[in-house]
Amino acid sequence: MRAMIFPVLAMVLLAACGNTDRPLRDMRTTDGGPDEFMVNPAAPLALPETLALVTPTPGGTNLADPTPKADAIAALGGNRAAQFAGGIPANDSILVAQVARFGVDPDIRAELAERDAALRERKKLSNVFNPLRRDRYFVLYARQALDADAELARLAALGILVPTAPPAE
Repeated sequence: MRAMIFPVLAMVLLAACGNTDRPLRDMRTTDGGPDEFMVNPAAPLALPETLALVTPTPGGTNLADPTPKADAIAALGGNRAAQFAGGIPANDSILVAQVARFGVDPDIRAELAERDAALRERKKLSNVFNPLRRDRYFVLYARQALDADAELARLAALGILVPTAPPAE
C-alpha cells in the first residue's frame, strides 16, 4: 500500500498541471496579436470566372467581402438591415451626445494600449512567484473590474431608474 502512495501522488500532481492552455489571458505572452489561422471564412471559397485582377476601387466594395460591416453586425447578433451609411442612427444620437458631452479623445486606443503595456510590465514581476502558472488575468485587472450590482445600487440611491437592470435575486 505504501509503495503505491508515491506513484499515485505523482500522477495527481501531473494531472493538476494539465489544462493550462489559456493564451488569451497569459500575461507572459510575447506574440504580437491574435492567431490569424483561427479565422474561418464566412462564405465558401469560389473560383472566379477570370483570374485577371480587377481595378482597385478605394473606398469601394471587395469581391471577397462585399458587405463587411453588415457581416460584422450579423455575426454579433444584430440586424443586417440596420446598417447605416456614414453616421449615427437617429435613435442613438441622444445617447452619443450624452456620452461625448465631456469630449472625445481620438487617440484613445493608442493611449489605452500604452497604459495596458505599462501595467503588464509592472505586474510581470508578480508572475515570478507563480511557479504553477495559475491564471493571473483576474488578479491583474481586479482594480479595473466593474461591479454591476454596486453601480445599480448607487444609481438607485440617486433615484435613477435603470429599466434594463436584471431582477434582484
